[in-house]
Amino acid sequence: MAHDHYDDDLIRRVLTETRTIALIGASNNPARPSHGVMAYLIDAGYALYPVNPGLAGQTLLGRDVFATLADVPVPVDMVDVFRNSEAAGAVVDEALALPALPKVIWMQLGVRNDAAARRAEAKGVTVIMNRCPAIERPRLFGGSHP
Repeated sequence: MAHDHYDDDLIRRVLTETRTIALIGASNNPARPSHGVMAYLIDAGYALYPVNPGLAGQTLLGRDVFATLADVPVPVDMVDVFRNSEAAGAVVDEALALPALPKVIWMQLGVRNDAAARRAEAKGVTVIMNRCPAIERPRLFGGSHP
């Protein structure tokens, strides 16, 4: 798949069909984008599982924080990546090692790893890069973003 442009129908379908999200790089700092996006996605009704090894065992926005993606106790539909482009490759590999593959790997604004995207797509996982669901959702469905 080309990753320079995404069809609105694809983004709309992903955001509609997704129910569970693991947010990699969750932050307890309200000034960080991952914190605001996490709050938005929770408010939008998604079951959200924050992942951050430095905060594991704590609670963030009422959600237990997990050290790794493999520690999340349920299969997730989407892995939302708040890590830099280089680190995104390891996140994708961790997601591809899960017993139940996520349907979507979503890399946040400024995050792009084409090699990792090819690995995920080869396994049937949809990849969206350099986009934010908290921007795309209100753009496509109305409302505001954080």
